[in-house]
Amino acid sequence: MNDTEILQHINALVEEEHNLLERRTQGAIPQDQHERIQQLEVALDQCWDLLRQRRARREFGFNPEEAQERDPKIVEHYQQ
Repeated sequence: MNDTEILQHINALVEEEHNLLERRTQGAIPQDQHERIQQLEVALDQCWDLLRQRRARREFGFNPEEAQERDPKIVEHYQQ
């Protein structure tokens, strides 16, 4: 995936997340929808991490194509 594709994927995930969060505020949503929100949060963290890796590699003269998606257990423990 190139940077543009990653950003498009991020936008699609954010849109889905916002839709689910809006539905949740309007009333109860099924349990699987709560789980989907959590999945989206992890996927977004992974995408942002991948994009940051690619940008950092490019900035320091390395190949951005060598950046790899990190395990959810790693990206979920980053401090913001």
